[in-house]
Amino acid sequence: MSEDDTQHFTSHLPGLLGTIDERIAKLEAFILALGVLLMALNTCVNVIARFGFGKGLFFSGEINRILIIMITFAGIGYAARHGRHIRMSAIYDAIPFKGRKVLMIIMALFTSAVMFFLCYFSVRYIDTVYDRGRILPALQIPIWTIYVWVPIGFFVTGVQYLLTAVKNATSPDVYLSTQVLDGYSDNETEV
Repeated sequence: MSEDDTQHFTSHLPGLLGTIDERIAKLEAFILALGVLLMALNTCVNVIARFGFGKGLFFSGEINRILIIMITFAGIGYAARHGRHIRMSAIYDAIPFKGRKVLMIIMALFTSAVMFFLCYFSVRYIDTVYDRGRILPALQIPIWTIYVWVPIGFFVTGVQYLLTAVKNATSPDVYLSTQVLDGYSDNETEV
């Protein structure tokens, strides 16, 4: 992650969409940083308690489980926003410019549809878990609450890919996200 990714995100979307995009970006960065720091702190404290006092924190595993879910699903929107998802692009790279542009629009729309589909089914899953009334044994938190990040992450990622499709449809260049141009940086090589 470069300094530009985390501290100076400026949306390339117009008006209110740009303002919302910037606020979501800042919230995602904060959630990711906080989640990683809390997970590191929780793990370190648990190790110190286990080896220093002979007894670990009984709730440490549950806290890390919650944080992993939060980081993962806040992170997919962040990765989509910054064009950081893994790409297998051998065929894509061999296609002429116009073909890449059309293919990028199709891929972004398809990925957006898949994200919205997964968002819908994750809400249904949370509803099922809610109906069962299960709780975490140590923390006594209803299990459904820790999965709330899943549909939020899928929804934000779906919106990011939808905006990427719009950006590609309205711009003369090919974009991986609303602000990241397709191509390789100086330290990457095309195979």
